[in-house]
Amino acid sequence: MSRLLQYIPEAQGEEFFYLEKLTEQMTDSQLQQFAGVYRSRRRDPQNVMLLTILGLIVIAGLQRFYVGQIGMGILYLLTGGLCLVGTIIDLINHKDLAWRYNQAAADEVVRMI
Repeated sequence: MSRLLQYIPEAQGEEFFYLEKLTEQMTDSQLQQFAGVYRSRRRDPQNVMLLTILGLIVIAGLQRFYVGQIGMGILYLLTGGLCLVGTIIDLINHKDLAWRYNQAAADEVVRMI
């Protein structure tokens, strides 16, 4: 079993392989520190999907604010999710939105450690 799965059990697929490569040279102490910080910053794709669905019904752009894209969030808010087309595209691509945010967060945490 991978050391990474002990600390970040929710990592799957592309995210898992990226994190495995990123942390392969870390000691257990560094990996534990990385996992603690990364898990606190990580965005769950299901939460992105739920916020996108909420954007279809109530307030467009919440998913963009959640993944740190403030400018796009404001644009979606003011345009009704680009007339709902952008929100529907985000619903389809919710995993990619979360993955891009998580990848940037992992890179930032590695630089900190």
